[in-house]
Amino acid sequence: MNISQRLDRLPPTRTLWTVLFLTGIGWLFDAMDQGMVAGVMATIGKEWHLVPTQLGLLGSIGGLGMAIGAAVAGMAADKWGRKNIILFTLVMYGVFSGISGLATSFGMLLVLRFLTGLGLGGELPVASTLVSEFSPVKSRGRMVVLLESFWAWGWIIASLIAVLLIPLYGWRVAFFVGAVPALYSAYLRKAVPESPRFLEQKGRIKEADDIVAKMEREAGLALLKDAEKDSPQEKNKNRVSLLDLWSGAYRRRTMVLWILWLGINFGYYGFVLWIPSLMIGKGFVLIKSLEFTLIMSLAQLPGYYSAAYLIEKIGRKAVLVIYLAGTAVAAYLFGQSSSPTEILIFGSLLYFFSLGAWGGVYAYTPEMYPTVARASGSGWAAAVGRIGMIAAPYVVGLIYQTYGKVVGYTYVFGMLTAVFALVALVVLVFGIETKGKSLDEINEF
Repeated sequence: MNISQRLDRLPPTRTLWTVLFLTGIGWLFDAMDQGMVAGVMATIGKEWHLVPTQLGLLGSIGGLGMAIGAAVAGMAADKWGRKNIILFTLVMYGVFSGISGLATSFGMLLVLRFLTGLGLGGELPVASTLVSEFSPVKSRGRMVVLLESFWAWGWIIASLIAVLLIPLYGWRVAFFVGAVPALYSAYLRKAVPESPRFLEQKGRIKEADDIVAKMEREAGLALLKDAEKDSPQEKNKNRVSLLDLWSGAYRRRTMVLWILWLGINFGYYGFVLWIPSLMIGKGFVLIKSLEFTLIMSLAQLPGYYSAAYLIEKIGRKAVLVIYLAGTAVAAYLFGQSSSPTEILIFGSLLYFFSLGAWGGVYAYTPEMYPTVARASGSGWAAAVGRIGMIAAPYVVGLIYQTYGKVVGYTYVFGMLTAVFALVALVVLVFGIETKGKSLDEINEF
């Protein structure tokens, strides 16, 4: 019985919950950074007299950094380990987020947001890979969705900062708070172990055995001594290229993932970074806009937790299709809303379904590839997805500037409705189901 088989027979253990919680705190910081950008866009625009296309560029430049960071960090994690890359990227984005609060010009802020994005984009796919590889088959999807649920708490905290601090102290304080992850990473260095599946794939069986043996003791299961004497896992390529991800059985998986990531990034960042500014355009004052955003953000939590429950009941594919289709409907209704009540109801539904879909995306992605390529495949999918994140804020700003505050608002959400509906259709037709399958069942390159 190899390391992966031993992990799959375990229930969720104290070590797994520790890994989930500690990487989840890092995930929370990621969300805080993105949420604070949404909260400060309107304030920065007013202070520096920026037009909507410039505000869109502020949202897009971070996405460019995230795209590059995701691709590079994914490949690096398959070579040097998941833990090391998580730590490095946390320090990187924490440092540059804090320095962003010292920006003296729009150009300087753009450069710093790009550098922040490099770290932020690199951390996310590697963290989800780590949790996926620590999790047993029966709870793997749920654990990764629970990891993604920390995004909601980070966004809620960012919304609170926007409501309570920005009106009093200005937008710079939001970025100063973003420096905390750099300090937190020092604690993570000792507290989070490396992925046993990664160690096994690299031939570091003794290290992997020590970690899994500890988890077996926590679960009260008989220890499997001398794991290194078991039949070794067949050695495969130590590295994979981008072309490998498009070879053989993985071509269809990579196609679905890239479309899924591209579409959900475009749709999500097309509305989430702009909602406070769009509501100001509809006549709300800044503080009321930020309060509405905070209320709608609370709907993320039931969105995540319902997806976490359903993903092991009805499967990854069904969850993705249902929540993406729900997001499309909510986007359409939000675009047609006019009263404060309608905005709150349909905005809450938009957050509920879109963040539930995000949970499904992060659970689904690492399951598409074997251990040797898992972080690389996840990283490249995230990188391609960030193209949508780069394009969306600028496209939304362009539509808003071209058609005005009223008509542009409706056009924006009509476009986002079409995007979410198309992605749901692609997953429905071409997606494969991974529920209940061991990661060992995925063929090696």
